[in-house]
Amino acid sequence: MLAIVCPGQGSQTPGFLAPWLEVPGFPERLAWLSAVAGMDLVAHGTTSDAETIKDTAVAQPLIVGSGLLTLLALFDHPADGFRLVGAGAGHSVGEITAAAAAGVLSAEQAMVFVRERGAAMAQASAVRPTGMSAVVGGDPDDVRASLAAHGLTAANINVAGQVVAAGTLEQLAELKAAPPAKARVMPLQVAGAFHTEHMASAVDRLAHFAGAISTHDSRIPLVSNKDGQVVHQGREVLSRIVSQVRNPVRWDLTMETLASMGVTGLIEIPPAGTLVGLAKRGMPGVETLALKTPDDIDKAIRMVGEHGEPHDGGIAPSWRLVISPSKGTVALDTSAVGTTVHPGDTIAQVTTLRDSHPVLSPHGGQVIEWLAEDGDPVAPGQPLLRLHPTGTGR
Repeated sequence: MLAIVCPGQGSQTPGFLAPWLEVPGFPERLAWLSAVAGMDLVAHGTTSDAETIKDTAVAQPLIVGSGLLTLLALFDHPADGFRLVGAGAGHSVGEITAAAAAGVLSAEQAMVFVRERGAAMAQASAVRPTGMSAVVGGDPDDVRASLAAHGLTAANINVAGQVVAAGTLEQLAELKAAPPAKARVMPLQVAGAFHTEHMASAVDRLAHFAGAISTHDSRIPLVSNKDGQVVHQGREVLSRIVSQVRNPVRWDLTMETLASMGVTGLIEIPPAGTLVGLAKRGMPGVETLALKTPDDIDKAIRMVGEHGEPHDGGIAPSWRLVISPSKGTVALDTSAVGTTVHPGDTIAQVTTLRDSHPVLSPHGGQVIEWLAEDGDPVAPGQPLLRLHPTGTGR
């Protein structure tokens, strides 16, 4: 199974898009996304300096725009990706890239939304100087205790032994001066304490905009940073993207789910490198590729051919199946064959070692067949119930 992952803020470096401007059609498409975003992404991806592209309002549209365009290099036609990619995920702002690539949002919707996200988070960051630092190594309990003692939030839990702390610059400086035992503290090139309560005002603004955005169900399973659950209903994908602006990124759980789904190959799109580095530690045995320049396209196409599994271009078909959101043990509802399920009904519970998750039906219909039995172990994305569409609505 092939997974495509999309990086987040801090992965950008000066000039990373310059080689891609040699690809036919790329400059024109990037110019169009620049017009949609209201900023010169061509300049920011080629000639702008590190300080300029560190600005949250610049970095986020740049990362999403570059990801959407470079994805096109992997397939003869964009729709081919829906038939070959088994799962997608994005780290923080990369979830917008993944959502657009999976058909939840259009490219234009994604660029407008990420423009507003970057601007709102930049404004929230300007209220008080804040930032983020990676904490590498150390005993997990010691790291948690140290962050709490300094009033910091574990904003990203990326992989065992790597936590990103977020808070005020004063708090981060104190942490660096007195790090947890056997741990290193490294400041990140971001301009705010993302995924913390410092971003509350940005969430309110984005929720307002999200109410006006039309969505489609994902054409491939998307793994959410919030808790590692598989999601495919468009409104839920967008809702999670909004709320996570002030909630921690659990990339460790995202990788855990990808591995449990049977992913054998993982490609990270530009600006690539960070997520592949994490996958090498968190997903041993999975072939990885950081798609950094057009020189890597042949390798990527080879991986698509070797790891891509042809399917029908979505959760097959998503409007008739209800799937498991996570790995665990399923407890089924008592709805008998022939009864009617309405959108939003709880049809099962999936219990993991950490928690119990309700399985909500995103669609209405008549129960045709249960595809799992009570007490069965289930995998994320596994179909549980087959529905026949009725007048209950999608």
